[in-house]
Amino acid sequence: MTDSTAPTIVVSAGPDEAACCTADLITESMRENHAAVLGLATGGTPVGVYRQLVERCRSGKLDFSGVTTFNLDEYVGLGPEHSQSYRYFMQQQLFDHVNILASNTHVPDGRATDIESYVVEYERQIRQAGGIDLQLLGIGNNGHIAFNEPGSAIDSRTRMVALTENTIDANSRFFESADLVPRSAITMGIGTILESRRIVLMATGKAKAAVIKAAIEGPIDPVNPASLLQQHPQLTFVLDQAAASGLNV
Repeated sequence: MTDSTAPTIVVSAGPDEAACCTADLITESMRENHAAVLGLATGGTPVGVYRQLVERCRSGKLDFSGVTTFNLDEYVGLGPEHSQSYRYFMQQQLFDHVNILASNTHVPDGRATDIESYVVEYERQIRQAGGIDLQLLGIGNNGHIAFNEPGSAIDSRTRMVALTENTIDANSRFFESADLVPRSAITMGIGTILESRRIVLMATGKAKAAVIKAAIEGPIDPVNPASLLQQHPQLTFVLDQAAASGLNV
């Protein structure tokens, strides 16, 4: 990695501090641009971030009225009323608690009948909104970002993908059993993500230390999708001490 593309690495004391720092970066983006376009993630990691943003909005310190959002992914087959759908997650964790226009929130439709046409339209909507100003990411234990599994192309676009057994196993904790985890999802592509003006990847916990080290210090290799982010000029990693424990910093 050259100095010109070296990421910013922020190491916080723990998960709560990392969530606060990530929320600060999103807040900064929203205050710089009242009509900011945010790319949002789901899963356990960003819950604390959304809690912070909700508190700031409720206290009058943050205004979502002009903001547009695009989520990274959604399970194929799950509708917005399903408790494990990502639309449901976003409503529960953020959208229902801030002053954002419902029409400005975009989560891939897991029940789209023509997925091939739908994913093209999702890309068009992102372009029509002016592109993503700040993209929030988590990272999977196998290095996946969104649902871009190992081997995903750096120029991949929004599409339907098959989930690996690793990802199905990791996500089974959210379902009654692994058998109930959907086997495919709609996801933004790595090429789509890399077009964001700024990327913030948040990771916490010792279990993420090895994959974070590979993402930051390892070779750029589609086998580790997160390593493809190294080529982005405005990349920030927000980590807690456990997740950063393997880095040479």
